Amino acid sequence: MKPDTTQIKYIAYSRKSTDSEDRQVLSLNDQKREVEEIAIRDNLNVVMKFLGDGKGESQTAHKRGRPIFDRVMDFIEAGKANGLLVWHANRLARNAWDGGRIITAMDEGKLLEVKTTSGRTYYNTPEDKFFLQLEFGMAKKSSDDNSVAVKRGLKTKLQMGWYPSRAPLGYLNTKNFEEKGQNYVLNDPERFDTVKRMWQMMLTGNYTPPQILKIANEEWKFKTRTTKRYVGKSLCRSAIYRMFTNPFYYGWFEYGKKGNKQLYKGNHEPMITEEEFDRVQKLLGRDGKPRPKQHRFAFTGLMKCGNCGAMITAEEKMKKQKNGNVHHYIYYHCTKRKDENCPEKMVELKCLNAQIDTLIKNLSISEKFKNWAIKYLHEIRQNEAQSNETVLDNKQKQLLQTTKQLDNLLLKFTSPENAGGQFISDQEYQALKTRLTKEKTALENDLKTHGKVIDEWVELSEQTFNFARYSHIWFAKGDMDTKRAIFAALGSHLIIKDQKLNVLLHPYFKVIFENLKQAEKELVKVRTSENATNKRQIAEILAICPTLRRR
Repeated sequence: MKPDTTQIKYIAYSRKSTDSEDRQVLSLNDQKREVEEIAIRDNLNVVMKFLGDGKGESQTAHKRGRPIFDRVMDFIEAGKANGLLVWHANRLARNAWDGGRIITAMDEGKLLEVKTTSGRTYYNTPEDKFFLQLEFGMAKKSSDDNSVAVKRGLKTKLQMGWYPSRAPLGYLNTKNFEEKGQNYVLNDPERFDTVKRMWQMMLTGNYTPPQILKIANEEWKFKTRTTKRYVGKSLCRSAIYRMFTNPFYYGWFEYGKKGNKQLYKGNHEPMITEEEFDRVQKLLGRDGKPRPKQHRFAFTGLMKCGNCGAMITAEEKMKKQKNGNVHHYIYYHCTKRKDENCPEKMVELKCLNAQIDTLIKNLSISEKFKNWAIKYLHEIRQNEAQSNETVLDNKQKQLLQTTKQLDNLLLKFTSPENAGGQFISDQEYQALKTRLTKEKTALENDLKTHGKVIDEWVELSEQTFNFARYSHIWFAKGDMDTKRAIFAALGSHLIIKDQKLNVLLHPYFKVIFENLKQAEKELVKVRTSENATNKRQIAEILAICPTLRRR
C-alpha cells in the first residue's frame, strides 16, 4: 500500500563526484533544480535540503564514509524524516554497505519512500526494496567496471615508469596531452632547484628537518604550488618529513594500497642517488610505527536474530596452539541488545558461507531456461508496445484538446466583451485555468513516461533471470562487497536461528523456482514448436508473476 505523501517528511539529497563514474551525471546545481521542481509540483514536505554547490555531496559513493550521506541516514534513523528525494537512486549508494543501510531503514519502518525525479518511486514494500537493491547493485557494477578500466590504465602507466598521481614537491604533472592519461612528470622550474638544495643541506648532516623548514619558509619564502584544489602555502613540519622519506626523489616511487605498496622505477629526473637517500634515512632514524588493523565484515547489518530480533554482528577471534600456530576465526552472533539472555549461539563464517552458497546454488537456473525466458519477455514487450500505440494517440488528442481549451479560455477572459466580467469572472477563470493546467501537466507527464514502464519491467525481469543464473558464480568468485550485495538481494528477511540461516525469498524468486521443474518440462515441448498456441501459453506462464507484469 502506497503511503500518504502528506505524512512523509522528505530529505532532499544530491551528490556528484569527480570520478569517472559520474562523468555523465548532472551537476549538483542541475540536480537541485530538478529535485526542487518535483518538490513544488507534488507539494512535498521537504524538511531538510542537501542540494547544490556547497551543500550537496561532492564525493564518490563507491566507498562508504560520506559525511553528508551519513548525516542524512542519522536523521532518518532518529525519526526526523522518513522519505528521501533524489535525482536518481544511484546518487544514494554505489556500495553494498550504504545500500544495506537504506534497505535496513526501510525494513525497520524508519524510511517509507525513496522518490526520484525520473518518476521512479520505491516504497517500503518487498518488491520495491528488491528493485532498489538491484539498482544499487547495478550502480556498484558500473563503478566496479570503471575501476577495472582505471586499474588497467594505471598498470600500463606504472610499467612505463610514470607516477599515476599528483607529483610531489619539486615536480609538475603535464596537462592537456593529446591522449587521455598521458600526463607525465616534469621538473617544476620554480621549485626543483630549491627542493634539491634542501636535500643537499640534509645530506651534510649539519641540519635537522625543522631547521631546514625554518630556513625555507623564513629566508627563502618558499611556497608550494597552487592548483585547482590547493592554494600555495608555506611548508609544514609533516611535509618536510614526508619529502625526506619519499623514494621518488632518487628515481623510484611507491604505489598501491596501504600494506601492499610496491616500488616502481620512475621515468622522471631524480634529485639524488639511492645511496644519498639511504644516508638521509639513517640520519632520520625513523622506522614507521605499526597501526591497528580495522576489520570489515561482509554480512553485518543485514541479518537479525531469530530468537530476540536484535541485529547480528561479527567479531574476529584468534586461537594460538601450543606449537605456535595462530588461527583466525570470524564468528557471527546476536548483539543481545534486546535480550541480554538471548540463547542464540555463534555461527562461524565458514559455516555461514556454506549455508549461503548452498541456498544460492539451489536457486540457480540453466542457461537455456534463462535465454528462453528473456526471449519471450521481449516478444511480450513488442506485443504490448503495439497495443499501447492506441493509448498514445488518444492521450495526444486529449493534450491538444486541453491546450486548445486553455487558449480559448484566455481569449474569452481577456476579450473586450468580458471587461466587466460579464461572461467569466476572475474567480471562475482561475478555477478553470487551474483545473485545465493540471490536466495538461498530467497528460504531458504520461506522454513523457509512455512506454518506459514496460521497458523497465522487461529490463528488471532480465536482471532477475540473470541474477538467478549467475549469482552462485558471482558469490563464489566475488570480493566481500559482491558477496554482501548478492546475499542482501535474496530476500527481505534474513534470519539466523539455532545457527541456521533462514531467508524469506523475494516473490520473484518464488515464482521462478516454485514452477521451475514444470517449466523445464514444458520448455522441452516448446523448443520444437513456434506456433501461436504455444506462444500464447508461454505468455500465460509469464503472466503468473503479477509484480513483473505491473512493473
